[in-house]
Amino acid sequence: MADFLGSALRGTFFLIFGLWWSVRYPLKYLRQRGSAESQPSYGVRRVEVFEGAVKAFFALAGILAEQFVPAGPHLQLYSSTTHSWTDLTHWHYTTIYLFFLLSGIVDVVSHSPLKLPLGLDRLSLAVALFIEGLLFCFRDYSDAALDQHVHSLLAMAIFAGALCALLEVFLRDHIILQTFRTSSFLLQGSWLWQIGFVLSPPWGGPGWDQTDRSNLTFLTMCFCWHYAGALAVLAANSAASRWYVGERGPSQHSNKSSGGALLPESGSDDK
Repeated sequence: MADFLGSALRGTFFLIFGLWWSVRYPLKYLRQRGSAESQPSYGVRRVEVFEGAVKAFFALAGILAEQFVPAGPHLQLYSSTTHSWTDLTHWHYTTIYLFFLLSGIVDVVSHSPLKLPLGLDRLSLAVALFIEGLLFCFRDYSDAALDQHVHSLLAMAIFAGALCALLEVFLRDHIILQTFRTSSFLLQGSWLWQIGFVLSPPWGGPGWDQTDRSNLTFLTMCFCWHYAGALAVLAANSAASRWYVGERGPSQHSNKSSGGALLPESGSDDK
């Protein structure tokens, strides 16, 4: 769907994951920093499986929506009647969703008893993002300069996330890479909403003037403001995570200390 609803739904997908990661990764980092555990716990693996299942569900829903809306191609790629391709815009987004569906499946299988190689889940995410950016870069924008410009800015956020996910194949659980990937998802999600308002306003009517060069300048600045907003969200959620861990830390530490103090005393009684 190339209308406002389709852009908003795609943006919501990335915003959900970005907001979730902006809380999860700081909490995970702060908890592991004071722990000697190096191997992922069972709870962490369950979270990874849950994320993969959610990703696969959203992607599958996106494929069905693109193909079977009333104006969709209904899995028909080429029309023998008109001798032309059928609704390539719908197939464009279907292809994007397909690779995110595969990424979600790999996430789930990677943390199953099959024991797939570590890092394969990040590699599949990097491939999905790369395919998304590739399709947006080589999409036919005709003479719509504004349309091409906003999607070129979107491609920058996409490729940044793809590069980050690729680096995570080799640098697992690196908090800087996780934070940067999270910021790219937040940026991509909010910018997809912005694209919907620019090209297909929800209140109807035409989008922004495609021939006005000042719109290109403003939207470039607006893209930077979106990233500033993503960084502000990351900073706020990181601060909240630090406060949360700090509030729970003393009680947990006292429990461990009291438990450690009781052990020698009980041992001396046995003697």
